[in-house]
Amino acid sequence: MCGRFTLKTPASDIASVFSVQLPIQFQITPFVPRYNIAPTQQVSVIVEDAGPQWKLFRWGLIPSWAKDTKIGYKLINARGETIHEKPSFRNAFKKRRCLVLADGFYEWQKTESGKLPHYFSRQDGGVMAFAGLWETWSKEEKIYSCTIITTEANELLDPYHDRMPVILDSENHEKWLDPDFEDQNNLRKLIQTYPADDMISRRANPIVNNARHETPECLEFEDN
Repeated sequence: MCGRFTLKTPASDIASVFSVQLPIQFQITPFVPRYNIAPTQQVSVIVEDAGPQWKLFRWGLIPSWAKDTKIGYKLINARGETIHEKPSFRNAFKKRRCLVLADGFYEWQKTESGKLPHYFSRQDGGVMAFAGLWETWSKEEKIYSCTIITTEANELLDPYHDRMPVILDSENHEKWLDPDFEDQNNLRKLIQTYPADDMISRRANPIVNNARHETPECLEFEDN
């Protein structure tokens, strides 16, 4: 599962890594580092549209056939093993795949004193591209939304949760984004568990348990 994550990497670095321009929104309101991104909020994604484009989509997939937006609360994640067959995801898996940008994510350890958050990131702290799907909903208003695909946890995550986001290697970004690439067997082969040796984990500040806390203090690790 992935229920909270961060994106604090400078916007110029993100644009360079993914060879994209800043979204129009960031040209009006400057990019702000995010330390506690939660479901239903706007998240940064890369989609293919005559080249890779950096967009802001709502986190929590709203299929085009949905009666209202409430279903998005239940569809923040999609199990990689079944996205090709589930009604909520199978059409998006065929044509509307995206990269959800993050540089770390949280999972929780259950203890007698409550849930303790832990922060997981790449060894080098770089930006990660979560495999995602996106949809457009146009009933009451036009909403672009997305979900994060999950798979079995690696050895580092397993003590905290049995699922983790699918993190795509850079050489697979183009294939994943290409709407004309429809070989589902090959696409499903990209849904793999990211190596534990390439990641690190640290305790996070319990204030992250409340999604209203969106400051650098969320990453004040207790073991520092």
